[in-house]
Amino acid sequence: MKILIVEDSRANLLGLTKYVERYGARALPVGSGEEAVATFCRERPDMVLLDVILPDIDGFEVARRVRAQENPGEWTPIIFLSSLGNEADIAKGIDAGGDDYLPKPVSEVVLGAKIRAMQRIIQMRTSLVVLARKLDAANQELKMLSARDALTGIANRRFFDEYLSREWRRAQRNKDVISMIMCDVDHFKLYNDTYGHREGDQCLRRVAGTILKTLERSCDLAARYGGEEFGAILPETSIAGAEVVAEKMRQAVHDMNIPHRASAHGRVTLSIGVAASEPGRETAFESLIQAADIELYRAKSQGRDRVATAR
Repeated sequence: MKILIVEDSRANLLGLTKYVERYGARALPVGSGEEAVATFCRERPDMVLLDVILPDIDGFEVARRVRAQENPGEWTPIIFLSSLGNEADIAKGIDAGGDDYLPKPVSEVVLGAKIRAMQRIIQMRTSLVVLARKLDAANQELKMLSARDALTGIANRRFFDEYLSREWRRAQRNKDVISMIMCDVDHFKLYNDTYGHREGDQCLRRVAGTILKTLERSCDLAARYGGEEFGAILPETSIAGAEVVAEKMRQAVHDMNIPHRASAHGRVTLSIGVAASEPGRETAFESLIQAADIELYRAKSQGRDRVATAR
């Protein structure tokens, strides 16, 4: 344990240093406020014993500067040492960032008790910080799980809707274009009937991973929309750009060459609908989903394994 001792009286500084070392801590003795701040920044002590009256800046200013140097979540106990002892000075010390007060001359017994008390507080606080971090990590994990489709590992419908709503509002503010791709695995019910649900699940996982790989920007989102249907949101993307991405998706799934003997194509394929919009103030994001869905069903009606685009 390191304890910074700030005291302008050489005799008092020597006495406090001996007290602290007898307690088993490492003393960092300094005689001025500026030196105290510099030592704090360099050594990052576990505790500060701080005289109020110093030859340059006073202890209150030192406390304020120490608090300003602490990172978010950090806390270093500061115990003021003073012969002043009136209520106004004690209140001023607490307001400046102090945690406790010891009257001078300092009693070794009382100082030891104060150090032990502060150590217990540090230990309890450290335990709470560790617990808070674990809870935060658990909450982040839960948040990720709530946004992820359990089967495929990509985003789920709930997160898809949330993300689309957020990006839709952004596009409204910035007068940007937002595009959407809706995909359907062709004849997937027949695939399940032919190969079984276990193979069907594996097929969906492979298709989802392939769709995800075709999206090169971090702002683009791929999600399982429901059943064998997938969606992709492409912010700040024109209809022509979205069509290029959609064709890459279609070709990538086609090239996986997953056998599907119940399909006319002899392999697993995608039908894809593409739409884009520059959202107006009164337009709802559902209109973009509906437009992409219309194109998806047009792709199906035209023979599947193709991209249909709203023009």
